[in-house]
Amino acid sequence: MTTANLRYCQTPFVRTRRETRVVMVGNVGVGGANPIRIQSMTTTRTLDTEATVEQVIRLVQAGCEIARITAPTVADARNLGRIRDELHRRGIRIPLVADIHFSPAAALEAARHVEKVRINPGNYADSKAFATREYSDAEYAAELTRIEERFAPVVLRCKERGIAMRIGTNHGSLSDRIMNRHGDTPLGMVESALEFLSICEKCGYHDVIFSMKASNPKVMIQAYRLLAARLDAMGKPYPLHLGVTEAGDGEDGRAKSAVGIGSLLADGIGDTIRVSLTEEPEAEVPVAARLATRYRDGGLRGATPANPPYDPFTFERRATHRARLGSQIVGGDETPRVIVRLPSETLADESAASVRRVLAPTSRHAPRPDIIAISIADEADLTRAIAFRRDLRRSGIETPVLGEVVGASISPAALVGNLEAVCVTFDRAEEWLAAGALPVFVAADCDDAGPSRGVEAVRDAIERRPREKAVAGVVLYARSTDGLIRAIRYAAAALPGLPLIGAIVPRGDDLDKLLDASIGVGGPLCDGIGDGVLTSDPDIAASTRMAFNVLQAASARVSKTEYVACPSCGRTLFDLQSTTARIRASTDHLVGVKIAIMGCVVNGPGEMADADFGYVGGSPGQVNLYVGRQCVERGVPETEADSRLVALIRDRGRWVEPE
Repeated sequence: MTTANLRYCQTPFVRTRRETRVVMVGNVGVGGANPIRIQSMTTTRTLDTEATVEQVIRLVQAGCEIARITAPTVADARNLGRIRDELHRRGIRIPLVADIHFSPAAALEAARHVEKVRINPGNYADSKAFATREYSDAEYAAELTRIEERFAPVVLRCKERGIAMRIGTNHGSLSDRIMNRHGDTPLGMVESALEFLSICEKCGYHDVIFSMKASNPKVMIQAYRLLAARLDAMGKPYPLHLGVTEAGDGEDGRAKSAVGIGSLLADGIGDTIRVSLTEEPEAEVPVAARLATRYRDGGLRGATPANPPYDPFTFERRATHRARLGSQIVGGDETPRVIVRLPSETLADESAASVRRVLAPTSRHAPRPDIIAISIADEADLTRAIAFRRDLRRSGIETPVLGEVVGASISPAALVGNLEAVCVTFDRAEEWLAAGALPVFVAADCDDAGPSRGVEAVRDAIERRPREKAVAGVVLYARSTDGLIRAIRYAAAALPGLPLIGAIVPRGDDLDKLLDASIGVGGPLCDGIGDGVLTSDPDIAASTRMAFNVLQAASARVSKTEYVACPSCGRTLFDLQSTTARIRASTDHLVGVKIAIMGCVVNGPGEMADADFGYVGGSPGQVNLYVGRQCVERGVPETEADSRLVALIRDRGRWVEPE
């Protein structure tokens, strides 16, 4: 299938919310001009009515607008009616969604009791055995007929009751039929969903919402874009539910979720969201609310259509030149760099000592910034910066120092031989580029919409340089108080070949800073745009950690162990939070190793497609251990599973002893 003429949004430079039809989920409207709706999912056993009701109430109190409950069996589906009745008795009218995998019978029963049914096309009528088989067109058509026979009854029941349906494709549970024809790809995810949509429309049913979830934000972003583009091209503006599945916990889970969900919302895609964290479900709601609040307006209508400076449906890193700063290189095929700006007070003797401790070689838990930026307003600042750099070298620390010149009295000659690079504002770019003595970082405050005076000034200055020096040693800081993701895109389009650094303008609390960095820097990185991140925070260690977490969330740079952990639900066969914490404690020194921790087999084996090792609930009290997609140990007692996982990592040559 060609994507050359598909447009997933009107323009990547201005947010314009995608126009969709409205689908009612109970009394909650999704899509159209409605606000972005907040969802979460219970983790209790569905047959435990009291515990589930109490958890739904906590979700409502946290601000959740739609609650999902798993229904693995007919008995669970039937109990949804009791849960609904008890909630109504207590005055709680939140719409309920039945989460269905594998069982058409459970779907039919659940549709009697809830306001929405979620169907996973990958396992509703198909199995997943990672089997390879070639289907003829006739055989494939026969399979679709079989699926229609199993799926149409629940569609007709939803139509009869006037309730909604979510066709929720998961990257980790695509059927073997789809995998064999389309591969483990965003295209396969979209085709799987559209097959089920055709059955819905054949039944005259249109109250459909879609999702395209994956644990990898790059895959998730590409799948949603492709689905939105395909639906719009067909004149079928169904609303979309966004989520990064199996995101994990803590700062990692929040960063990964924000990279995926936030970058789509920034393009106007998405009508309802869930942040999937391996924590109590009510912890998901405030994070989702912060993301939704950023995009509560409808965006700008009538923006001039424009093509993006990247392929929105596949990943390819943007080509740039290389700029050398002492021991570091920015751009080219180098991994994105982390630049941390030091507050001026850190240059005092006592503070400088603490900064040296942050910069000194450390354990795997605290990666060091690659470059230090220091603000220089006058000669005294310059003297302190030079002394600080000299002090670092005496301590054996080779971290380059970038002087951010904010004072007009500082000349290029004063920095040569004393610092590795200079950063100047765009209005002084030509002066410093003409000197040609140091790599020049140019700070351009980019507008959220339309041409940016800073970017234009840099382009003009570069064009006036001799051709052989045009972009040599030039790096752009793209800064924006709001809409950094679009500012970076504009800079990429306007300045081809120039390395780009996403500069985070600190605002709000720690969560706001993390979300801003994840969307503004992580989003472009998923499209191959970006050569580094600059952070500013009085807490140098926290600022550095956040930057590395964002790079890892966007799969741009690996600095620690990565965990793919599901958020738990009533299907989970062990306590996910304590298990994840326990496994993390024994393995978080394995930099570059990816470990999946899954409560059951619904999405587990599939979402572990790019994980090195997997720990999956197989049955009560027993765990299955995986290497990639292959189950290598089945039915391991839970009491032995942790040590057996470590032994498996050791046997595969991936274990190192902790420091």
